[in-house]
Amino acid sequence: MTLAKLEPVTMNTTKLVGILLIAVGIIAFAYQGISYKTQENVVDLGPIHVTSEKSHTLPLPPIAGAIALLGGIALLFADGRKR
Repeated sequence: MTLAKLEPVTMNTTKLVGILLIAVGIIAFAYQGISYKTQENVVDLGPIHVTSEKSHTLPLPPIAGAIALLGGIALLFADGRKR
């Protein structure tokens, strides 16, 4: 086999989506949710302004991470069997 006969290696869409789903699944297990903060005016009397900072959490259920992880693994296995 010579170098001239080798074809360039390309990553197809199925494999790329599978890898991305695995990464999203691992991140979902690691973080368990996304937190963010908002500011809210409590008192607004002329020159006196009082604000309150509230913390909110958008939970990521572990089942979503598991589904993404298993879906990514299934896509990688399906892509491997296709060839």
